[in-house]
Amino acid sequence: MYKSWWKILGAVLVMYSTVAGFLASVPPLPILHQSIRNLYFHVPMWFAMIILFTISVVHSIKYLSSSNETDDRKAVQSVNAGIVFGILGLITGAVWARFTWGQAWSFDVKQNFAAIAMLLYFAYLILRNAIDEEQKRAKISAIYNIFAFPMMVVLLFVLPRLSDSLHPGNGGNPGFNAYDLDSHMRMVFYPACLGWILIGCWIYSILFRVASLEKNN
Repeated sequence: MYKSWWKILGAVLVMYSTVAGFLASVPPLPILHQSIRNLYFHVPMWFAMIILFTISVVHSIKYLSSSNETDDRKAVQSVNAGIVFGILGLITGAVWARFTWGQAWSFDVKQNFAAIAMLLYFAYLILRNAIDEEQKRAKISAIYNIFAFPMMVVLLFVLPRLSDSLHPGNGGNPGFNAYDLDSHMRMVFYPACLGWILIGCWIYSILFRVASLEKNN
């Protein structure tokens, strides 16, 4: 039980934030209205994805220094888990955009760069599947991963701020923290972020164990 406390915590936080996300009061905001509740789901997906991609690049660096295949396995499985949350981030963002911007995909700069960032990691998986020799595959994909991570950071956090964007916090628009994330919303938003990050790490650990069992059998 003591080894699973963080899994229990993650499950409890996600259940709490989900129920509160639909039922708790939110500030009456123009344009956003009740769609502001999507903040409890959309943003945590990206936070979980970034944490998982960070875990992946750390293990890629460790693999290049140690050539331990366990690190390579951890790197790829954390990418697999991260891509799931990235896709959920795109979907929840598209749903939100449909009700606030008028269409699910308006080719906003933030949306476009987020999609490109996901393609970077799809390319990582394609690259791995294209190489048969295990050590060569692990080394090349580790090098690719190390370059893909900073590119993902630039695409999500740097370039959108340099262009006009409908997305809060980019292109001169204020972020949610500046004008409408009140104390009641913080009590749901922060637990949601932590909960989904823990669930993401739990999914990653399951994928890693399954891959390890398949490797040993």
